Amino acid sequence: MTAFLVSTGAVAIAEIGDKTQLLALLLALRFRRPAPILLGILLATLANHGLAGLAGAWLGSLLDGDGLRWALAASFIVVALWTLVPDAMEKDPSAVRRGSAFLVTLVSFFLVEIGDKTQVATIVLAARFDALAAVVLGTTAGLLLANTPVVLFGHAIAERVPLRTVRWVAAAVFALLGVAALVDLAL
Repeated sequence: MTAFLVSTGAVAIAEIGDKTQLLALLLALRFRRPAPILLGILLATLANHGLAGLAGAWLGSLLDGDGLRWALAASFIVVALWTLVPDAMEKDPSAVRRGSAFLVTLVSFFLVEIGDKTQVATIVLAARFDALAAVVLGTTAGLLLANTPVVLFGHAIAERVPLRTVRWVAAAVFALLGVAALVDLAL
């Protein structure tokens, strides 16, 4: 249960202000059909984070003891620093005008999550916890927690969220996870 809750919380906070939220907003404004957009986000994230989780579990099995703890601590701290960098929309917004809401969302979210900090966080969390399914479901739940309100309420929410503050809180969460791994190393 800890792996699920930590994964959900870390990704939900880190996702606020991320480029995937901008993509979710763009899709919501363009298609105005929340159900297929949310289904596309869910399936794309499960696939992307499932692959990332497998990679993390594999990496976790390669390292043991102090080596794993040092790698985890460093990874969490790198993700914390990366979280402080504001995301910019990487796709051309005019490209979203074609296709079905579900297919455009599925493909867009899968591609945009490649190399994203939440994908890296999934790898790190899967290496840290011996609970692959809980991590993947947790990171997926966290991504949905952050993006569902954007899809449902659109532009009104985007104007009220203090993105800079949220980025700092997310960075602090990842930094604390890194420090916790270091403290575990010292004990």
